[in-house]
Amino acid sequence: MTSIAVPEHPWLLPGELVVRAEPERARPRRTTRDWVVDSLAFLIGLLWVLFATLDALSPAPEAAIPLPHDWMVGADALLGLVCCGLLWVRRRWPLGLAVATLPLNLFSMAAAVPLLIFYFTVVVHRRTAVAIAITGAGLVTNLVFSWTRPDPNWPYWATVSWGVVITLAVLAWGMFVRARRQLIVSLRERAERAEAEQQLRVAQARHLERTRIAREMHDVLAHRISLLSLHAGALEFRPDAPADEVARAAGVIRGSAHAALQDLREVIGVLRAEDDGGDDAPEPPQPTLADLPALIGESRAAGVRVNVTDSVVTPEDVPAALGRAAYRIVQEGLTNARKHAAGAAVTVDLAGGPGAGLTVAICNRWPVGAPTGGTLPGAGTGLVGITERVTLAGGRVAYGRDDAGDFRLAASLPWPA
Repeated sequence: MTSIAVPEHPWLLPGELVVRAEPERARPRRTTRDWVVDSLAFLIGLLWVLFATLDALSPAPEAAIPLPHDWMVGADALLGLVCCGLLWVRRRWPLGLAVATLPLNLFSMAAAVPLLIFYFTVVVHRRTAVAIAITGAGLVTNLVFSWTRPDPNWPYWATVSWGVVITLAVLAWGMFVRARRQLIVSLRERAERAEAEQQLRVAQARHLERTRIAREMHDVLAHRISLLSLHAGALEFRPDAPADEVARAAGVIRGSAHAALQDLREVIGVLRAEDDGGDDAPEPPQPTLADLPALIGESRAAGVRVNVTDSVVTPEDVPAALGRAAYRIVQEGLTNARKHAAGAAVTVDLAGGPGAGLTVAICNRWPVGAPTGGTLPGAGTGLVGITERVTLAGGRVAYGRDDAGDFRLAASLPWPA
């Protein structure tokens, strides 16, 4: 569907149908609200035509705005009924109907309410300059109407004043409705733009986290392959080595090959997109579970109160990939605590063992009141990256406020036996 500009209509609002996305024959159908509003406008116009006609035919001439001839009452009522029927199509041609029916303001009383509705529609859907022009023309016709059909109970200036007040009131109401609609459209566009930007940031965070994981695995895989090459070279150099040494080297080669294949499967499963070749690759050596004490020490040196509970069985047997994931989770939890809960104590719990899995939980008190030193900016992409990392590792992660009101980041990672 191609959009084309329509500069031949300069009276359109800045944000209203500047482009036409569909041909004229494919106009949108009326909504339920449109049907209700149009029906109410038609009913009000019809009741006014009936009231004005009966008032003109009233036996008490002092209670009506007279017409020179009796047949004009019927003609005026017919014009009012025609204008009531045109109310159903005023949304399609608001300005055209307002201009075409403008001469009726000179003499018609029965069509007054439908004409006001036409005028209100122009004010709502067209530019201010167009609405002011129609308003000026209406005020001029009001001067003529007050002279051609004078009210027997009101002087000329009072009738003109009432017409001016009604016209300006409709103008103010229509401009208010138009401004409110433009504000709602603007707020909706901003919300959609913000949501799209947030989704883009989340997608970028996921992509960066997958790329980082793949690079980490690449370094480990290169290390294992280098071990394979080293032991294979030793066997090639010493073909006459004792049988126990050959068996030991063959065992190391078999174990390294198995681990390398496992790491390769993880790389293929993680790296969904081609590496962009950026300069943000993590530098070796990659952190593992053994580097957690240093990370905790850095946080304590920065003034964070950290309490650690380590219940991991045989931590020296934790796989390198699992240790890196646990390290990143604790690192993200401590970073969030420093950003959003400065001064609060942080609890780090580690537990698990081979076959039982590894659980990591970071908990801190929810901050009370406004922070004294201000908070560091954050977009929430760090938690998105942690979620992506844990999900790709086959684990589960949850974060948010717990029953005690504290913020808790908890992850469960598989640890093969």
